Amino acid sequence: MRIVFCTTCKGRVQHLEQTLPRNIEENKDFEGCRFLVLDYNSPDYLVNYLKIKHADALESGRLVVYSFLDQGSFRMAHAKNMAHRLAIMEGADLLVNMDADNYSAPGFASYIGEHASERDTFLWANAKSVVGRARQGLAGRVVVSRNLFLKVGGYDERYTDWAPEDEDFKSRVRRLGIEGAQIPTDYLYVIPHKDGLRFKEYPHAKPTPEQEAASIRKIRDANHTVANAGNFGCGTVFRNFDYSRPLELKPLPTRIFGIGMHKTATNSLHKALEILGFDSAHWVGPWWAKRIYEEMQTGGRSLTLEQHYALCDLPMPLLFRELDKAYPGSKFILTTRDEEAWLESVRKHWKVNSARFAWDQDCFTHRCHVLLYGRKKFDAEIMLARYRRHNAEVAEHFKGRTEDLLTMPMDRGAGWRELAGFLKVPAPPFDYPREFQAS
Repeated sequence: MRIVFCTTCKGRVQHLEQTLPRNIEENKDFEGCRFLVLDYNSPDYLVNYLKIKHADALESGRLVVYSFLDQGSFRMAHAKNMAHRLAIMEGADLLVNMDADNYSAPGFASYIGEHASERDTFLWANAKSVVGRARQGLAGRVVVSRNLFLKVGGYDERYTDWAPEDEDFKSRVRRLGIEGAQIPTDYLYVIPHKDGLRFKEYPHAKPTPEQEAASIRKIRDANHTVANAGNFGCGTVFRNFDYSRPLELKPLPTRIFGIGMHKTATNSLHKALEILGFDSAHWVGPWWAKRIYEEMQTGGRSLTLEQHYALCDLPMPLLFRELDKAYPGSKFILTTRDEEAWLESVRKHWKVNSARFAWDQDCFTHRCHVLLYGRKKFDAEIMLARYRRHNAEVAEHFKGRTEDLLTMPMDRGAGWRELAGFLKVPAPPFDYPREFQAS
């Protein structure tokens, strides 16, 4: 498991000079620990400091530096999102937000490795638990898994200057049912400094205690989980001071939905998405499908759905219009098959499926069939007509939106080239999965 400490810096090199060397040294025993510094167009000697004092760490790959050279004030949420996205590109499974004035203390990375999983890790700092030493500036210390960071859409970039963006982030994670765990105070240290430096970039935004409390109450009373509609941490950066090779961070999918009809290689798509590193789900059970369907119908969004980043199979094909509205910025994948092969597969699914008996014990499975086909029992003519109509309706809905919809004709050998290209991720060096090919 690779852990990447993410630090953003603009005008804080005097803090980084104290914290970065210690943090690197005190976590050297964890082999998978790396450090990433985002130079957010810092006006001081940050670049020279990093080049000279951390030459060895840069050469070994233990430290990587990215530079964002756009003019303008420091935008905390955007900066954090950019640093975290870059850490993911560097192979991070776990992301650690470490403000420039934060110390980790020895063994922090090892602690994270012992208390983390790749899917839904969430560790957070309770600054109020720190007694007898400085604690202001610790609230932003968060450890989050790559998948969980993507699921909530990062830090909300509506916060353009100082704001409790960290409290908003933590609140949205908790709405997914993930309470996480407090980071022990043994790892919570910060350089004490006054608010003059904290609000140097935006003095107009310094809140009164009453205003800050009101902002936090408003955040905690909200009910949304996903921010930014995929447009977060975007911009052009340069890696390790090579200004001849710009890297552009573009929007990411809010969610990925497989909306092909059942028996169109949706299991294979689900497996492929997992291989690409996405938290994917495929018909977890009738109770799961029922929750998603009913939550979408009654509330226009689904908390059950939001616990995953990619989803395939029913009820997604029934809901593609609603999903497009509820989760703007998402990617949709329509898998298709030869009509005769698809129909024969559906016939077998109805006649000799090992789980067929369970359908009669669960009313929602049959309800899905009625919603889809208008009937419970197999009927070749009706089902083939519905298959054709579904594919035509999807094509019409996404007409002209080639960036949003990928059609994968599985009987024509569609695989990694199409899927990885559509999602703009590297294609694995092995065959695309072919699950349940006999059905």
